[in-house]
Amino acid sequence: MKRLAICLAAIAFSAPAIAQDSAATANMMDMEGTSLGVLELTTMDGHVHITGELTGLTASERGIHIHETGDCDAATKFESAGGHFNPTDHQHGTENPEGPHAGDIPNLVTTADGGTPVDITAEGMTLGEGENSLFDADGSSIVIHADADDYRTDPAGNSGERIVCGVIEAAPAQ
Repeated sequence: MKRLAICLAAIAFSAPAIAQDSAATANMMDMEGTSLGVLELTTMDGHVHITGELTGLTASERGIHIHETGDCDAATKFESAGGHFNPTDHQHGTENPEGPHAGDIPNLVTTADGGTPVDITAEGMTLGEGENSLFDADGSSIVIHADADDYRTDPAGNSGERIVCGVIEAAPAQ
């Protein structure tokens, strides 16, 4: 019986922090490896809420998406992040009748001073467990593109090159 209790305690302490606090972060890096800021992800009303402030981007409207792999290798121009997070196998875009991907979220608008406030609610994903979890076996990432997403063209909304990427990581347990 004592051995069972020890095994159960080991399992409980090895469980990922996301199961307890449903929080995560993504350190957003450009191609040169410069941090442009940290985005915070929290569970709110059954959705994932993404907030933060980014710096260093020129004024523009840009596509931003959740990608299926937690790998931001600048040597691959962030192609290592894979495609959009799409556990339901839909096409891209909120204006596409066959869409959207779970990873499709509203465009970012950067200001002339380079500041980019981020306050996005993302549906169709979770920081907890299950098939829509951003913490599957190979993780997930957030990618910012050079151009605006047109919200309809599959697979990525004609949003251009990937210019910023951040791996989504579970926040440390409080």
